[in-house]
Amino acid sequence: MDVHGTVAEGFEPVRDAFVRNFEVLGDRGAAVAVYRDGRKVVDLWGGTKDADGTEPWTRDTAQIVRSATKGVAAAVPLLLHQRGLLDLAAPVSSYWPEFKAGGKEKTLVRDLLAHRAGVPALDRGLTAAEAADGVSGARAIAAQRPFWEPGTEHGYHAQTFSWLLSELVLRATGRTLGAFLAEEMAEPLGVDFWIGLPESEAHRVGRVAPVDPPESAGMLKTRPRRNVSEAYADPASLTRRAFAAIDPLPDENDPAYRAAELPASAGIGTARGLARFYGATIGVVEDGARVFTPETTALAGRELSSGPDLVLVVNTRFGPGYMLHGPASPLLSPASFGHPGRGGSLAFADPEAGIGFGYVTNALAKSVTADPRAQALVRALKSALAVL
Repeated sequence: MDVHGTVAEGFEPVRDAFVRNFEVLGDRGAAVAVYRDGRKVVDLWGGTKDADGTEPWTRDTAQIVRSATKGVAAAVPLLLHQRGLLDLAAPVSSYWPEFKAGGKEKTLVRDLLAHRAGVPALDRGLTAAEAADGVSGARAIAAQRPFWEPGTEHGYHAQTFSWLLSELVLRATGRTLGAFLAEEMAEPLGVDFWIGLPESEAHRVGRVAPVDPPESAGMLKTRPRRNVSEAYADPASLTRRAFAAIDPLPDENDPAYRAAELPASAGIGTARGLARFYGATIGVVEDGARVFTPETTALAGRELSSGPDLVLVVNTRFGPGYMLHGPASPLLSPASFGHPGRGGSLAFADPEAGIGFGYVTNALAKSVTADPRAQALVRALKSALAVL
């Protein structure tokens, strides 16, 4: 397996784990990057650009990262809060009056960010075209009666997070979330990440495809617990309905889907871009750029939801838009905040260790929050840090 890129002295275990992901865990094309204390220490890529092709993955190859998009998108409302333009303790309806319909008038902005808004599903799933049109999703969410009293429970808003966050940012700023991210964060930071892929960058993006772990992976295959499997299999369950808020499931290789601004699921970027972005949320990266003040960094890692998740059917922990370290989604340490993407991708920051981490892949496994390949890289990074 030819792996390209660089690894700083002491971080060789990450390279070894990355190679093993191809040899044992079924990766086809992937990249991993790590920033430590603002300096890039891992930048690796290998395999093929397309999961079902032969063209090589190059330094600039980007991929869709599914729900790892949520962590980048969450930085937008936190930056607005940092600038005094968004109050996390205010009712959502103070920015978006139509949202209070159906018993949602007391839903706070922080409830929306922490998956406590009570609207993880819709009475009728949207088509891919409706999901992407910038209007239908917000209308459906505003009219939807909550599945629990907002603020009292939490459950992963797998797809509806797109329209909740998009409309909130639009009402607060007059700009779409994707435009705000590009103009205020991604471009100034010099990171390759888009929510709404520009046509000029489409040539860089590889095709994704589902894969099963090879037999050589043995016990490392993902085996969901029975109650989780049953929830996904039951069409009437909140779990199934949450993931079917776009119905039928969209083609993630469709250019129209990739161009859509869907901050729950359709972000596209490089591992290097993700690692640099998260590095800039906890401090200053190489050329002096940063995103958050220390106070906002602390807020990003603050627990707002914890315990049984009414959608994922496991115990989860969330901050304001970020998934936090725990058994359902192990990150580097209890201080970490970030987000996995269903199928494999993972990105996070760890302010105590000074780490920004990004992993992207085109081989989409059946994992939801704890993919074996991503976890192997995190364990390798932890082992490297332990001896540095």
